[in-house]
Amino acid sequence: MTAFQIVLLVFALLVLVTAIGGFMAMTRRTRSREDELLAQLKRAERELAKAHAADKGWDPTTLQSAARAAADQRFGDVSGLQLVQVIDKPGTDADQAVFRVETADGEQSMTLGRTGGVWGPA
Repeated sequence: MTAFQIVLLVFALLVLVTAIGGFMAMTRRTRSREDELLAQLKRAERELAKAHAADKGWDPTTLQSAARAAADQRFGDVSGLQLVQVIDKPGTDADQAVFRVETADGEQSMTLGRTGGVWGPA
């Protein structure tokens, strides 16, 4: 093996080690930021649903109370309740609100509908 071949081999190994190290560092950084990004996305989703509901004239207190009562009845012990989607169809009796319900068993989804101005399970 000539000196030139040895230099090329060493250079190729250095490039390979640097590429593998860079890939590992990037993967580690991406994984560490993933949880933070998902939390930010969930916050934005909740705020958007609240803004949409407020824009349509829905009373947040009434909606939250109805959701809490329905979730307690359906799931029992509820640790958290978040409005995640507002479905505003023509008329008021077709409106729906989707909530993410946090229970001891994990996250559940629950949809409320409005009939005659009263919110209840859909």
